[in-house]
Amino acid sequence: MEGVATIIPIDDPNDVRVGDFTGLNDPVRRRRLERPDGDGEGYFVVEGPLVVRRLVRSDYRLRCLLVTERGLRSLADDLALVDAPVYLATQAVVDAVGGFNFHRGALASADRRPLPDLTPAVGATDLVVVVEGVNDHENLGALFRNAAALGAGAVVLDPTTADPLYRRATRVSMGHVLSVPYTRAQEWPGAIARLQDLGFEVLALTPAPDADDVRHVDAGGRRAVLVGGEGPGLSAAALAAADRRVRVTMADGVDSLNVATAAAVVLHHLAAR
Repeated sequence: MEGVATIIPIDDPNDVRVGDFTGLNDPVRRRRLERPDGDGEGYFVVEGPLVVRRLVRSDYRLRCLLVTERGLRSLADDLALVDAPVYLATQAVVDAVGGFNFHRGALASADRRPLPDLTPAVGATDLVVVVEGVNDHENLGALFRNAAALGAGAVVLDPTTADPLYRRATRVSMGHVLSVPYTRAQEWPGAIARLQDLGFEVLALTPAPDADDVRHVDAGGRRAVLVGGEGPGLSAAALAAADRRVRVTMADGVDSLNVATAAAVVLHHLAAR
């Protein structure tokens, strides 16, 4: 995408042109406006120059940006790629629009896209992260960041996992959620069988003492690392559908790791093979 950004001063927080960013501190309102249902309708918002920069360079269609003078300076080298209005406002106006004290200097909105089917989503990659019931946006964002860093080519979400394009998730992912292919499997745990049909060995990550130490997993082949939410972990149905249960061996007295941390250990092991 190439263009010349149009800088438009805004002095009224009720200006409809910045309506994409109104009430960012109201999660119920945001879910209604942004429609994170996978059908491609609606939009999403990202924050901070780093994530905005990744969004500008992604395949998502920009709607608009809202920046302070500081944010404008931070993005000066990126605006040549922006073919969307850039609204410039004071810190006070930006705070009033978003509904909280926002000091990251830059917000951007972009259109959502329809999610692909599972088969094209995983493509030709040999390493996939599969996520069940992760509702914490920070954990979800960290999973995407780890996937990008450690060689996972796609992420598959179950129907109950949170929206990876929610602001906090995109921020914690350092914007990598915008580049790592992902989809949401509506048939669950049927998607596990579909991955197996595509040649993936599905490794269910669990702290159960009877699970295999991940260090004993052989090299080679296609692998799908299946992780569950903090606390409950994977459902019985997901565990039963997996090919193998694996665990990260820990010191005595420690029974579990954060889901993103545990996934990172396993991905690092598999990627190093």
